Amino acid sequence: MTKIIGQPLDRIDGKKKVTGSATYAADVEVANVLHAVIVTSTIAKGAITALDDAAAKKAPGVVAVLHHGNAPELPKAETRDGNQERVLQVLQDSQVYYSDQPIAVVVADTLEHAQAAAALVRTTYRAEAPIGQMKGQLATGYSPKKVGSEPTESRRGDLDIGWTLAEKKVSATYVTPVEHHNPMEPHATIAVWHGKTDLTIYDATQGVFGVRSRMAKIFGLEVQNVRVINAFVGGAFGCKGSAWSHVALAVLAAKAVDRPVKLVVTRQQMFAFVGHRPETSQTVQLGAKKDGTLTALVHDVHAETSQFDEFVESSALVSRMLYDCANATTSHKLVRLDIPTPTFMRAPGESSGTFAIESAMDELAVALEMDPLALRLKNYAALDPNSGKPFSSKSLRACYEQAAAKFGWAKRTPKPRSMTRDGKLVGWGMATATYPANMWPASCKVELRADGTALVLAGTQDLGTGTYTIMTQIAAETLGLPLDKVTFDLGDTSFPETRVSGGSTTASSVGSAVKVACERAKASLPAAVAAGKDRVIIEHKNEEKPQRKGYATHSFGADFVEVEVDEDLGEVRVTRIVAAFAAGKILNAKTGRSQLIGGLVMGVGMALEEHTVRDPRTARAVTRDLTDYHVPVHADIPDIDIITVDEEDTVVNDIGAKGIGEIGITGITAAIANAIFHATGKRIRELPITPDKVMA
Repeated sequence: MTKIIGQPLDRIDGKKKVTGSATYAADVEVANVLHAVIVTSTIAKGAITALDDAAAKKAPGVVAVLHHGNAPELPKAETRDGNQERVLQVLQDSQVYYSDQPIAVVVADTLEHAQAAAALVRTTYRAEAPIGQMKGQLATGYSPKKVGSEPTESRRGDLDIGWTLAEKKVSATYVTPVEHHNPMEPHATIAVWHGKTDLTIYDATQGVFGVRSRMAKIFGLEVQNVRVINAFVGGAFGCKGSAWSHVALAVLAAKAVDRPVKLVVTRQQMFAFVGHRPETSQTVQLGAKKDGTLTALVHDVHAETSQFDEFVESSALVSRMLYDCANATTSHKLVRLDIPTPTFMRAPGESSGTFAIESAMDELAVALEMDPLALRLKNYAALDPNSGKPFSSKSLRACYEQAAAKFGWAKRTPKPRSMTRDGKLVGWGMATATYPANMWPASCKVELRADGTALVLAGTQDLGTGTYTIMTQIAAETLGLPLDKVTFDLGDTSFPETRVSGGSTTASSVGSAVKVACERAKASLPAAVAAGKDRVIIEHKNEEKPQRKGYATHSFGADFVEVEVDEDLGEVRVTRIVAAFAAGKILNAKTGRSQLIGGLVMGVGMALEEHTVRDPRTARAVTRDLTDYHVPVHADIPDIDIITVDEEDTVVNDIGAKGIGEIGITGITAAIANAIFHATGKRIRELPITPDKVMA
C-alpha cells in the first residue's frame, strides 16, 4: 500500500487560496442581496432613552432601520445549549451591557449607502459608570459551577503537610491581558430566506451545525429547514466557534425586508461583538525540598466575564496534571465587568495557565539553584496526578531530551546576565507545553465507485489548518486509491454532522470517522460489484472509544528559547526557538509543521506584543484595529526548529492523532519570559513584556 498519511503534501485547496478563487462567506454571490450595517452603543452601561432613525430612513438606498423599538420579537433568543453558545444582543430591549453593543441595523441597497445611513442614527442614553477592568475588583470574584466539564476547584493531599515539608517556597501573581483573535477574514453572514420556514445561511464559522441549531431555535424553525454553508474560513482562533449577535441580526434583517442580506462585521466591531481572551490574574505558590521534589502546589485564578453571561478561562486545569505533587489545590473565580463576553481563544486556559505555572517553576528552579529542566524531570508525572489514571501515551521525556540536545541547553550558564553577544544580553529559557487530546462524535459519508473514484463528505470546517488535505490523505490511503481519485468536501450542514472545529479535535474526530467509513466501504465494494452495483455508500458515526475513559489523554511538548535584550531600548528579540512535540500521529508533515509554527508565532505575540487596551473610564477598547493592536510580523520571528517525536497512540482514537492546532501556543510565553529573566535578572510577571517593563 502506498504511504500517503503523514506525507508532506501540498494543500489541496492551496491554489484556490493563492489565486483568489476560494469562496469565503462574504464572497458568495447571491441574487438581489441587500447590505446591512450595525449601529453600536457609545456607552458601556445603561439604557437607550431615545433612538432617532428619521434621517437614516430618508437616506439614499435605505430599505429598513431596525432597532429595539420596531424589531420583531424573538422569544427564544436566549434559549441556549452548552457552553459554546452565548447570550446575544438582537434588538429586543433598550438595555446596554457593553460599549459597541449592537443597537440598530441599517439595511440598504449598497454597502456605502448602509454605512452612510448608519452614521445618521442618533441615540440618547441613561448612562451609568461602568467597571471595565479587574484591577480593584478581585474581591468581588465568585466561583462558577463548572470549568467546562471539570470541577471549579480541585484538592489532593494535605497542603499543611506540603508546606511543612517544603524547604524552599515561591509565591507570585502572573497577569495575562485581554487579547482579541483578529483573524484575517472578518466575521460575515449572508442570510437567505426561502418563504417563511426555510433558511440558508452563508457564515464565517468554525461550526456550521452550531449556527444551524442556534438560528433554528431563535427563529422557531425546524432544524432540517436551516442550511448553513461555509467552504473556507480565513482564520478563526476560537472567535468563530459561536453564533454571535451579528448572525442573528443578519437573519432578522433578511426576514424583515424579505430579501437576502449580507452583513460583514468591521475590524473595529470585532473588538466587541465576537469575544476575546479574558484578562487573568493567577497566583501560584510552590513548595519543594532542597532536591527539587515538589511538596505543595497552589494555583488560584481570577478571570473576567461579562455582567450578562459567563465564560470561564480554565487556566488552572494544566496545574492539576502537569507535575507529580502529592499536595495541590486549584481554583477559578470570575469577576463580572461591564464588557462583552469573553470566549475561547487558541488553547483557552492552557495558554494563559502555562505562562503562570511554567514561570513559577522557573522561579523555583532559581530559588533552589537548580537547572530548570532538571527540576521538571525531577517532578515528571508518570501518571495523571489528579485522576491517578495512566496516560494513553506520554513522550515528554523524549521532547525534553531531543529539544535540549538540539538547542545546546547543556552549554547554558545559569547566572542571570552572564551571557552576552554584540553588546546585548542573551538569555535562554525553557518551558513545558501541553494540551488535552480531545475527541468528539463525528460522522462521515463515503461513496466508493467501481471505477476507482471516491467522494467523501463530512460537515466539518477548514480554518486554514489543512482539513481538506489531511482528510483526503486518510481516505486515499485507507481506500487504496491515488490521491487525485478521491474528493473530500466539507462546510455544509447537508453533509454528515460533526462538531465545532475547536479544541484540536477535527483531525482526531473527523479523521477517525473518515478512516472507519472508508474501511467499511472498501470491504463492501466487492460484494456490491458482484451484485451488479457500480458503487457503495457508507455512512459512519464515530463515538468515544470506551477504553479512553481509563486513561488521561494529553499531548506534550518542550520549548527552548533564546532572546537578545537591549536594555537601553527595552527591546527583546527572540533569536532562536527549538521546540519538540509529541502529539500522536502527524497526518501531514507539512501542514502539521505549519500548525506548530503558527502556535509558536502566536505565542511570541502573546509574550511580547498582544494586548487590548480598555479605557478604565468608559470600558471601551481603544486598540481597535491592527495599527494599534500589535501582532508579530516576519521581522519578529527567527527560524523555528520543530521536532515531532514519533508517537503511536491507539487509545485516543482510530487514527492515532491527538491534534496540534493549539499545543504550540502553550508553554512558549513562559519560555520567553524565563529567557528574559536569564538575560536581565528581571522577573516580569505581566504580559505582554513590552519595552517599558524591560527598562523599568
